[in-house]
Amino acid sequence: MSTLPDLEHIRDAAARIAPYAAVTPVLRSARLDALAGAELHFKCENLQRGGAFKFRGACNAVWSLDDAQAARGVVTHSSGNHGNALAMAAATRGIPAHVVVPEGAVRAKLEAIERAGAVLHRCAPTQAAREAAAAEVQRQTGAELVHPYADARVMAGQGTLVLELVRQVEGLQALITPVGGGGLGAGCAIAAHGLDPDIAMYGAEPAGADDAARSLARGTRVADFHPDTVCDGLRALIGEPNLDALRAHRTHIVTVTDEEAIAAMKLLWQELKQVVEVSSATVLAAVLKQPEHFSGRRVGLVLSGGNVDLDTLPW
Repeated sequence: MSTLPDLEHIRDAAARIAPYAAVTPVLRSARLDALAGAELHFKCENLQRGGAFKFRGACNAVWSLDDAQAARGVVTHSSGNHGNALAMAAATRGIPAHVVVPEGAVRAKLEAIERAGAVLHRCAPTQAAREAAAAEVQRQTGAELVHPYADARVMAGQGTLVLELVRQVEGLQALITPVGGGGLGAGCAIAAHGLDPDIAMYGAEPAGADDAARSLARGTRVADFHPDTVCDGLRALIGEPNLDALRAHRTHIVTVTDEEAIAAMKLLWQELKQVVEVSSATVLAAVLKQPEHFSGRRVGLVLSGGNVDLDTLPW
């Protein structure tokens, strides 16, 4: 299922996942507001079940299946957070989960996937290897493929955080999310503009994995690209439907260096007292790098996850 969802799909997803997903808090920091020259509202998806926004989309996908589909289980490929989320979501329904993981994935994330009860399948660290391995597991088991980002059920689930955010923050003027495969950015853009077409949409992307920015500039999806960034959660190439959504909702991409993302990660730990991943910190790094887009505005920043390997911090 790879067509784009609409606002009604996102509202349906919110009702579907309500018994299982957390309503995450929004945090503020006077110092970070002063540094940015804007009113920053941090949507703390690092406090979501499983430690990342990914549980929303995975849970919606799992509970969208009919009983016959669900009985065969689900499969995905993931470097960590989506795999963990799908394993946890599958457990809420008592069905099998298979997760294809690339070599070099963060150890803490792999351990979380195993704890959640999924069967791990290893593969080479390329997109082609991930997709081929997932297809083979699907062939062997009959499991339903739940793509990490190019799946309308997943995008709809991710967009549910915006429904919460606009209730928590009145008069939101801009919203920025990290961009990897684009499931979060697409779902949030569709939800935000479904509620208020005037909300300005932004994406934060590592300079070493800036295929979304390149794709939007070129007008076609960049596929021959090998990401090189410390932001492990943002190494996936933008999906085709996700790119279409970012383009349709006029999402402006701000690229940041790994050094800028790491500096922003430190700031978030210091000022918000929150454990967030370096991938999450790209949103603050982007606001601080290009403050002219956000100055004087009420801005929502999605802190996408907090699954950090504490033995290998990037500083």
